[in-house]
Amino acid sequence: MKKNGKLPKPNTLNRILISSRSGFSQYYASVIITGLAVLLCSPLSNSVHYHIVSYILLFVVLLLSTFLGVGPVLLAAALSALTWNFFFIPPHLTFHIDKMEDILIFGLFFIIALVSGVMTSRIRHQEMLAREREIRTNALFTLSRDLSGAGNIQEVIAIAVNKIWEQFGINAFFILQDGEGNLDSNARGTEIRHLTAIEKEMAESFFNKTDPDSKIKQGILPGNETMILLRGTRINPGIMLIKNSMKESEEEISFRETFTAQISNALEREFLGQLARKAQFLAESDRLYKTLFNTISHELRIPVAAIMGASDSILNVPAESSLQKELFSEIFTASRRLNRLIENLLNMSRLESGRISVKPDWHDINDLVNKVTGDLEDELRPFTLSIRIPDSMPPVFMDFGLMEQVLYNLLYNAAQYAPVASVIELKAASEGEYLLLELVDHGPGFSEADIPHLFEKFYRASGSKTGGLGLGLSIAKGFTEAHRGTLIAGNHPDGGACFKLQIPSGKPEIQTFKAIKND
Repeated sequence: MKKNGKLPKPNTLNRILISSRSGFSQYYASVIITGLAVLLCSPLSNSVHYHIVSYILLFVVLLLSTFLGVGPVLLAAALSALTWNFFFIPPHLTFHIDKMEDILIFGLFFIIALVSGVMTSRIRHQEMLAREREIRTNALFTLSRDLSGAGNIQEVIAIAVNKIWEQFGINAFFILQDGEGNLDSNARGTEIRHLTAIEKEMAESFFNKTDPDSKIKQGILPGNETMILLRGTRINPGIMLIKNSMKESEEEISFRETFTAQISNALEREFLGQLARKAQFLAESDRLYKTLFNTISHELRIPVAAIMGASDSILNVPAESSLQKELFSEIFTASRRLNRLIENLLNMSRLESGRISVKPDWHDINDLVNKVTGDLEDELRPFTLSIRIPDSMPPVFMDFGLMEQVLYNLLYNAAQYAPVASVIELKAASEGEYLLLELVDHGPGFSEADIPHLFEKFYRASGSKTGGLGLGLSIAKGFTEAHRGTLIAGNHPDGGACFKLQIPSGKPEIQTFKAIKND
């Protein structure tokens, strides 16, 4: 990940492994170290113990083989043997050897130094390869783990850019498609990079014209940037841009391709996840559309049929007939029902669009209750409505129209499900700076399975009567929350459904309180 806005440093060991394969510095080191060893052993040149020098030089060769490659070790072994012969084996300063035992020791020294150095160097090389493979395996595991924890495409790209820099020291940019095969005009990496018209055209040509089964994996942009196709099993997420001046071995190229494949799979997973969510959303929208269409068709047909039937009867009965008044009443009732359906649909549209504008003012709660109960006079006639509002109830700072819709829907819902001739209780109270409303009926109440879904759109509780769109409670909750309040549904301990509403009401000034009471 980024640290202080910068990418982390590339993997140090990886950089060492790459740099150790090139240059003549190892040969220089081999000559210098061997020369220093000979110089340190120079006091023994005239000694009878000159054989000790061979052991010292042999140790130096073995030591060099643990750090240097095979070539420098061979050079150190040859130089050690020749300098031991020239400076330490009598006669000095010549390559001639008088004693047979010195010839034998010289030959064994050369062979032992050569074999030991080469074998140690090979062992070290195998160790380095094993360590490098371990590093790469761990890098792939870490990449896979981090990518699996990514929550979206942006996080996948951020992880990919950081990991590529950490492992290869390369800046990478990603150009992704939009889900319909069209590449974005911007490349995303540590920063957003805008592509030129030529780069965009070349990138699109490379992305669209590369056959899925083709072995072509790379293309070149004008700035000597390499385009790498991000292949997926079902879709190709896009392309990756890198600029790498370092010559790579086949093993390094294979490792980078495996690295890229992991990133491609993660991006493809996010793309497919987005497509699945989009398909689910479309399926849910289609289901809601069908539900709404069927419900509205049914609900609108009933009042329209009543209006048409009553109107036809009026045209065929004598004027001033007693039946005419009943028909007019039926038309009025059907019109109110139709108006209520339209109001609920419009209110739900306002909630969905987020265009609810709360315009609060000081109002007497009694005015709100009287207005709603008056509008629901016919629906509440079969019940006993118990209203309890304290005489000291202060004015409430609220949007009268929105709260009217809230209380209307709650009382209408109670009238639909409470038993005829039962009591519907409405209580109001002021607690601190909050208005509390509680509505209790003595109907069947709600099942435990229904309670979590009561305020969902188009949801109808089990055992509901026919009629209605299932929007009333959803609208009531939406308008309550627009007041920064809460609306809770549950069952009353004594039986029946219970709704508890709470909204901030503020504290009116004395003059405001008196003015509203006098009105």
